[in-house]
Amino acid sequence: MAMLEIKDLHAWYGASHILHGVSIAVGQGEVVALVGRNGAGKTTTIRSIMGLMPRMTGNISFAGTDLMTLQAHQRFRLGLAYVPEDRRIVPGLTVRENLQLGLVASHAGINERDAIDEIAESFPRLKERLDQEGATMSGGEQQMLAIARAMIAKPKMILLDEPSEGIMPVLVEEMGVLFRRLRDQGVTLLLVEQNVEWALRLADRAVIIDQGEVVHESSSAALLADKAIQERYCAV
Repeated sequence: MAMLEIKDLHAWYGASHILHGVSIAVGQGEVVALVGRNGAGKTTTIRSIMGLMPRMTGNISFAGTDLMTLQAHQRFRLGLAYVPEDRRIVPGLTVRENLQLGLVASHAGINERDAIDEIAESFPRLKERLDQEGATMSGGEQQMLAIARAMIAKPKMILLDEPSEGIMPVLVEEMGVLFRRLRDQGVTLLLVEQNVEWALRLADRAVIIDQGEVVHESSSAALLADKAIQERYCAV
């Protein structure tokens, strides 16, 4: 059974019909890259999964639970975490306090000290900065904090929107190592990414969205080798 299953998903911003019958399945422990041009509907897809769109129709199920009637915080408590493109680091709070927010929101009952110690070992850059205000760090470090905050409550699946955008190459590579480790631990990842080659080298499978529709699905290796399809649907 798929960890996440989307069937005939339509979504609107006001009168603008953005998604037109999107259907995607993501297996447990799988890393799936959702790629395509800017404005194709990728971010709208993961915002829909998280329950953040004003109007949607269709079906979304996660670990066997129907999500369509649930609010975003209820989806999070089921084990579905989200790292938005703008990171949403809370100004005035330290790295530690931002991490604590992830635990409080989850209602997971996890020991706070143990959880922060464990997450700090996975993010050495954050370990050095636990008492620094999160919003004063570099963009790459803030992205690491946003990912750590999503991870701290041990979700079953993480949705990531453009995690490599504006990040130094060395941090992008660190992020790739982290995502592979998460996959090895059984965490499912759905990754929206403009850095197509990096995403395809990381993911097991690729889905291309164009003008609000799924137009291609294949193994990531197959899409990586198919420059014609990349040029048709992913070139900027």
